[in-house]
Amino acid sequence: QVQLVESGGGLAQAGGSLRLSCAASGRTFSSYAMGWFRQAPGKEREFVAAISWGGRSTYYADSVKGRFAISRDNTKKMVYLQMNSLKPEDTAVYYCAAATFTTAQTMGDIDYWGQGTQVTVSS
Repeated sequence: QVQLVESGGGLAQAGGSLRLSCAASGRTFSSYAMGWFRQAPGKEREFVAAISWGGRSTYYADSVKGRFAISRDNTKKMVYLQMNSLKPEDTAVYYCAAATFTTAQTMGDIDYWGQGTQVTVSS
């Protein structure tokens, strides 16, 4: 069992930066691929970024590639999403996610979700 708690959301101006954090509980955190998804009002939840269990492989949606960076610290059971050059279209609730046997890039592969943290980017 893994519990995920996000933090770090808030209000930012376009062009600004935010760093999201996800604190995980559970003994086997390092065996999970971790990801970030987001859901804007009236839209479906979508993939943002993912990182392999060891941190060697990362994956990004085209819309955030070059602006966002995902990282993890298995000793602290933490996952991070550094978001730079923010745009108003990045406004959404951001969810941390854990996947057991996949790369955490698709919703159907996710085993655990956090409760979400709101990110609002003003123009």
